[in-house]
Amino acid sequence: MSTLYEKLGGKAAVEIAVDKFYQRVLQDDRIKHFFVNVDMHKQREHQKAFLTYAFGGAPHYDGKMMREAHKHLVEGRGLRGEHFDAVAENLVATLKELGISDELIAEVAAVAAAPEHKRDVLNQ
Repeated sequence: MSTLYEKLGGKAAVEIAVDKFYQRVLQDDRIKHFFVNVDMHKQREHQKAFLTYAFGGAPHYDGKMMREAHKHLVEGRGLRGEHFDAVAENLVATLKELGISDELIAEVAAVAAAPEHKRDVLNQ
């Protein structure tokens, strides 16, 4: 049985998707302000590593966990549920743009936008 990472197309697909995703996010007035003064090269690399792990393409993830990585955004910049939802919308739109099937998009959403991840990102 293939992992979600393999079904999506592996490393090359994740790299393209993350790059396109951040192009979209940085144009979204609802959330782009969270990325002001962020090293976007480093951010993209963290996201690629995290998604590779989350989608079954790597046995572990060495980056910060969700709660820790987003705590300063919740406390200092007012990160809320609608911002999390906007990020999820941008991810889905990116995958659609790349021609990913609705079935695989649903699998991605089940992982990336899972309620437990939302709680962790929002430090709830």
